[in-house]
Amino acid sequence: MFIKKIILRAAATSLAAIISFAAQPADAQTASQAERLEKLERAVEQLQKRNAELEQEISGLKKQAAVAPEGKMKTKAFYDGKSYAEKAVVEEEKPPVFVVPRASELKLVLGGYIQVNFEGGDVSAFEGRFGQTAVDDRFRLRRARVNLTGDFAENFDFKVEGDFGAGDGLNSNRTGFSATDIFINWHQFAEANVKVGQWKAPFGLEQLTPDPSLLIIERSLPTGAITPERQIGVQLWGKPFTNVWSEQKDLLTYYAGIFNGNGRNTTINDNNAFMYVGRLELMPFKGKIFGQNSSLKLGADVLNSRDDTGTNISQSLNLLVNADGSLSPFVLSTPAERTAWSVDAWFTLGPFDLIGEYLQEKVHGLTLNGVPGIPDFTTNGYYITAAYFLIPKKLQAAVRWEGLNPGQLGNDGIYSITGGLNYYIHGDDLKLMINYVHTWSDFREANPQFGQDQFNEVIARAQLMF
Repeated sequence: MFIKKIILRAAATSLAAIISFAAQPADAQTASQAERLEKLERAVEQLQKRNAELEQEISGLKKQAAVAPEGKMKTKAFYDGKSYAEKAVVEEEKPPVFVVPRASELKLVLGGYIQVNFEGGDVSAFEGRFGQTAVDDRFRLRRARVNLTGDFAENFDFKVEGDFGAGDGLNSNRTGFSATDIFINWHQFAEANVKVGQWKAPFGLEQLTPDPSLLIIERSLPTGAITPERQIGVQLWGKPFTNVWSEQKDLLTYYAGIFNGNGRNTTINDNNAFMYVGRLELMPFKGKIFGQNSSLKLGADVLNSRDDTGTNISQSLNLLVNADGSLSPFVLSTPAERTAWSVDAWFTLGPFDLIGEYLQEKVHGLTLNGVPGIPDFTTNGYYITAAYFLIPKKLQAAVRWEGLNPGQLGNDGIYSITGGLNYYIHGDDLKLMINYVHTWSDFREANPQFGQDQFNEVIARAQLMF
């Protein structure tokens, strides 16, 4: 391209010289023939000289192009048998690596996250794991998830996610890969989405908060003991004001689902009955207070399920009170019906967050073939979490107060207070967390023969999202 520019410039120079010579004024034409010939010879001589210079310049450019071929250069070492020498060579461009959707997806996204914990002291005592269910100090691969999400032009979206940090189903002390979220969602109407597959049943604010966004490393004991966690089923959900009042589309969100009720990754229902779950979320305020971004979000849930013998009704944590006051997963020894409800609130004012939730569940034993069911009991619990950014978007202090009353033995409550710091290296994508947890057991305090009634634990976590 540069050589072409030089040739064009030479041609333009020549043309300008000829035009200049031909456009002499009328009085110049009266000059003698000899003067005219002399001027013409000088013009031709100048053109020949300029053409020779251009030919030399073009020759030099051709040599440079031969020595330095186009492309990104890199230095490479060569060995000639005696010594090493460096030489500039053209670096070969590698073809890009990409993933092509198999079907007609408009969007396909690969992601996931890793969470690694260190847990020391009275490990997981705040979850009722002490005494006969005590856990030793450990490094723990808490979660290692990979997910794939996508959208279709036909108003369908989907998610497929699995966890390498979950139990492998063969040994509770060993991890393996298992499915977490697998669902298809039809979203043509924002007011009425239809979702089928496996995901978290819509019950409990803390349970529904994504794992990487938690302000305290682990969820509270009341959340783990009462909420149903992931289930297989169908759900209708939406935002009724999306089109009729677009400025307030988030004012109300509803969820109504029907599930098997016996947990995730199961191929059968435990009986012919289903779990019914509903949730309403209201955001009455979202705006500015004292110039700070602020919001208030309220929620309420309800659940009913009739479960058969062998069903675990505390699928994410512990609920059954053991003889020494510790807790274990509650697996029904007879059929039972459970009814649960909860209310929650989340207030944000700039760097400050305040979250609270109260949950209650009634379990009613059912008589089968003349055999009486388990004794009825009512479990309730709560937590209050507060967090504040000491350094905006970087360093956050958080504290949580929680309590669970299992309601199975007299004075069997377990309470904990947690304090911690969160350091956001790159938001939730790269985050470090540390918590100190102090726990005490009312049952152990009233029955000192079973051992200590107060426990202390330190938990640290490194989190990376991709």
